[in-house]
Amino acid sequence: MDSLDNNGYVVYKHVTRDTEDIENLLSLNPKVQTSAKVVPSKVTKQMKYHWKRNADKKCSTCKPLTDNFDDVKHTTLSERGALKEAGRCLKCADAPCQKSCPTQLDIKSFITSIANKNYYGAAKAILSDNPLGLTCGMVCPTSDLCVGSCNLYATEEGPINIGGLQQFAVETFKKMKIKQVLPPNIMELRDKEPVYCSKIALIGCGPASISCATYLARLGYCDVNIFEKQSYVGGLSTAEIPQFRLPMDAVHFEIQLMKDIGVKILTNEPLSMDSGLTLEKLRSQGYAAVFVGIGNPEPKMDPMFKGLTPEKGFYTSKNFLPLVSRASKPGMCPCNSSGQKLPRLFGRVVVLGCGDTAFDCATCALRCGAKKVFIAFRKGFTTVRAVPEE
Repeated sequence: MDSLDNNGYVVYKHVTRDTEDIENLLSLNPKVQTSAKVVPSKVTKQMKYHWKRNADKKCSTCKPLTDNFDDVKHTTLSERGALKEAGRCLKCADAPCQKSCPTQLDIKSFITSIANKNYYGAAKAILSDNPLGLTCGMVCPTSDLCVGSCNLYATEEGPINIGGLQQFAVETFKKMKIKQVLPPNIMELRDKEPVYCSKIALIGCGPASISCATYLARLGYCDVNIFEKQSYVGGLSTAEIPQFRLPMDAVHFEIQLMKDIGVKILTNEPLSMDSGLTLEKLRSQGYAAVFVGIGNPEPKMDPMFKGLTPEKGFYTSKNFLPLVSRASKPGMCPCNSSGQKLPRLFGRVVVLGCGDTAFDCATCALRCGAKKVFIAFRKGFTTVRAVPEE
């Protein structure tokens, strides 16, 4: 139907076979260019970034890492990713992944539970064999252990992401807020066997003592005490593994599970002749057994570095990583309330060594302000001690 415009002229509509809705859509299309358009190469390069969906190789749009301690583990899985990954597992009859695990974790069992959406059952299987199931799921060098033995390693899709599945299962259980409980026959066992009421001391509240104390409490021992030198708990997991690899709440979760079954922790209690806490004193207080799990708190120093201090820009992993952790891990110690700050680095930083700890120091140095970080080591790349994940 024709119509009149404002000046009284007749406006003829273009008659087509398309409906009015389709014509309205077609009218939104840009005009067809009939000739070439000259665009500078600089503008073309800028325009392509508007459409990119993959990562920028030159990292021109990456945010700076300074003060950024967000989770960067490539193994972390969502529920959808975990279900897909668990569905790939072959459920091998004689699973080589389990034989390669130092804790002999029943990997096939917990992956089957995840595939069936039984996340509680998966976490139960993990934590029953390994009280540090969440920590190991996050930082365990799986490529040298279970993942390296997976029968799917040579396939196109690669091996099963066992560490990621383990982390997902225990983190899901963590959100359930279920306390660890002892078997109902424990009280009867303690009445029959007085030995289960013996006092046991553990020196150091690191991963070794947490695991040992948990198993002792599960066996029925009711008086298990951990003596920790520092004001915080967790040992190496807390002080020397960065927040973006192992969050503080993961360590606290495992410690709380240990406390749920009666283990006690006494902080600021170093084993020393000066402080008064000695093995002889523990014996005199009635402790029947002592477990020493203090690790190796002192760095191995070369004589050529004698006299160098942090004030001169020289750090060892034993003093640099705890400084970073104190400033970046919420709830690690009371010093956070007084405004503990990261050690500030500038310019170029050199890290000597090429193990897992060296890479932790290098990545933390970038987050402390270093412009460039170089890792120097004696031999070739075939002798790098760090796992591929690092």
